[in-house]
Amino acid sequence: MFKTRVTELFGIEYPIISGGLAYLSRAELVAAVANAGCIGFITSGTFDSPEELRREIRRARELTDKPIGVNLNLFPGSRPEMLDQFSDVLIEEGIKAVEGSGRSPAAILPKLKQAGVKYMHKVARVKDAASVERLGVDAIAVAGYECGGHPALTEVSTVVLVPSVVDAVKIPVVAAGGFADGRGLVTALALGAEAVLMGTAFMATAECPAHPKLKEWLIQAAETDTAVIQKSIGNPSRVIRNQVAEQVLAMEAKGATLEELLPMISGRRGQDVWDKGEMDAGVAPCGQSVGLVKKTQTVKEFVDEVLEQAAEVMRRLNKELRPLLTE
Repeated sequence: MFKTRVTELFGIEYPIISGGLAYLSRAELVAAVANAGCIGFITSGTFDSPEELRREIRRARELTDKPIGVNLNLFPGSRPEMLDQFSDVLIEEGIKAVEGSGRSPAAILPKLKQAGVKYMHKVARVKDAASVERLGVDAIAVAGYECGGHPALTEVSTVVLVPSVVDAVKIPVVAAGGFADGRGLVTALALGAEAVLMGTAFMATAECPAHPKLKEWLIQAAETDTAVIQKSIGNPSRVIRNQVAEQVLAMEAKGATLEELLPMISGRRGQDVWDKGEMDAGVAPCGQSVGLVKKTQTVKEFVDEVLEQAAEVMRRLNKELRPLLTE
């Protein structure tokens, strides 16, 4: 029922992807996603050395024999020499799926392709999708303005952006931004995507290493409890609307410089949100789909629920649309 080019590309059962979550996409979560028939990506950019990444890959392999992936951070500020070393490690460890985001993957793509790695690049604009297709990526993840992390300054919603990209490229498209349940999966497929990528929804799962206080916040939060900061420096980021985010917005409104903002938006500072549950410690990425997160459950329970709901939606639509199809 759900066989697509994306499931075939990554060797998975269902077209559901757990996108790389900074500090959270560790062995336990990625392996649980794999065991549920989907694929997740270990976030290499939050490791201090290639050997740490190697150990994490091996830990995940102890927990699953199904496909797992690695996320490569190509955003400005990432360390080129470390990126090259991370690429070497994932190739040496036999990883066959990579999720990349940020700048052009042109520098690392030939090495990955030569090693037989399937590469999916995340974009937030149609023109960027067309550009990376020309480079030879295997799939494109399209993140609309609802997404946690870095949406585009163009502020185009997922429901408009995904079909626009589908019309512009020939390779498989994965829909991201605003998806957290089976209704979202069916919507993504209806828009022409061949899989859905979820981030925020997986943050609340039992296997995610986020602090229990953060998971409780996710369950209680509404779709309005995020904010987009850093627009003034050309690097928008959708994060939890906490005291730090509000302070950053106020500083930006007064014309704060990048140097003035850096102490507030440091990723290391935001790590205390994930690790310690200190909700006002720093900025922490989170998508608007948080309003759809209502409980903590295992990854397997979550995936099963998504599939069951998607199947029910399909049955209802088939019943309701059948008269139109037979006319």
